[in-house]
Amino acid sequence: MDHVDVVILGGGAAGLLCAITAGRRGRRVLLLDHAEAVGKKILISGGGRCNFTNLDCKPDRFLSANPHFCKSALARYGARDFLALVEKHGIAWHEKTLGQLFCDGSARAIVAMLLAECDAAGVTVRTGQQIRSVERADRFRVTTDAGDITAESVVLATGGLSIPKMGATGFAHDLARRFGLGVTATRPALVPLTLAQAELARTQPLSGVSLDVVARCGKRMFREALLFTHRGLSGPAVLQISSYWREGEAVTFDLLPDADATFLHARKRARPKAAVRTLLGEALPQRLADSFLAPDLAARPAGELPDAALEKIAAQIKSWRVLPSGTEGYAKAEVTLGGVDTAFLSSQTMMARDVPGLFVIGEAVDVTGWLGGYNFQWAWASGFCAGGVA
Repeated sequence: MDHVDVVILGGGAAGLLCAITAGRRGRRVLLLDHAEAVGKKILISGGGRCNFTNLDCKPDRFLSANPHFCKSALARYGARDFLALVEKHGIAWHEKTLGQLFCDGSARAIVAMLLAECDAAGVTVRTGQQIRSVERADRFRVTTDAGDITAESVVLATGGLSIPKMGATGFAHDLARRFGLGVTATRPALVPLTLAQAELARTQPLSGVSLDVVARCGKRMFREALLFTHRGLSGPAVLQISSYWREGEAVTFDLLPDADATFLHARKRARPKAAVRTLLGEALPQRLADSFLAPDLAARPAGELPDAALEKIAAQIKSWRVLPSGTEGYAKAEVTLGGVDTAFLSSQTMMARDVPGLFVIGEAVDVTGWLGGYNFQWAWASGFCAGGVA
């Protein structure tokens, strides 16, 4: 039977950074992952270029039953700290937009960097290991299909429920419950929204159309791209707002955020003989423009329409109201909203308050960030905090 100081269950972003941090302290660290290789979500993120952090990583950009919980970890290990590690390894990067940092090349560079740091810190990494049970008496006993390991500390870093085809399971939540920790309600987040058949009859012909919009749900709003799909709506604006949307609520889109409701007036006065369809198509993708016009109206010269009629068209475009039927679920969700209840964890160490030596980090915790590198930064920060004491 092996004995180590720390067993980390999960070889994703949080688990790897935790292992590095603990290993640097001289701890004997064993990282276990059921997949054949670590960092699988890192590899697919950012279109394969890994949006590894965000320079504007403020606590108010995270959702949690306790919105203050993430503050300590983010303050102790920020975006600049991880960026320093990236630059230490000579990985070229760029800021794409809104503070989002990406590798110039492949996300494989980030995984290779983390594995190199694990090696330098003396961390043992074992993949293809199935965890059968975790128990605790005077110390923890982790039973795997390759044998038993005892340890002083166990770190749950197996993530949430998103993207099950990559091996995501509720393991961390189930194990947390067995140790008496609460788990908040979970749901897919950063996920495309689906539409009912009646709405799809209008939007399916627009599949593939993308444009800059402002999406609103309740008091929350995001200005990013909207993408029409064959099942509903996607794109960064929709993924962002999906984390705040709840069943039965409407989402409103301003499809022309840089224009006001009188934008057609000037076009009408300048070119009264131009068809309404033509003028609207200069402001919106033509297929989308056509969807807002009745067939008998589309070809009429703009000069024949009263201003009130044009304003009505513009108002619909400026405030397009949609009632989603649901989401595309965990299969397409980038992250899981909800998780291990933060009331049961220390915000400084991520250790369970009533189970000494048990830590929960990353996506398994009820802390969910916006799209754009925020969830990776939470993974790095929570892993760093746990690794500093585990």
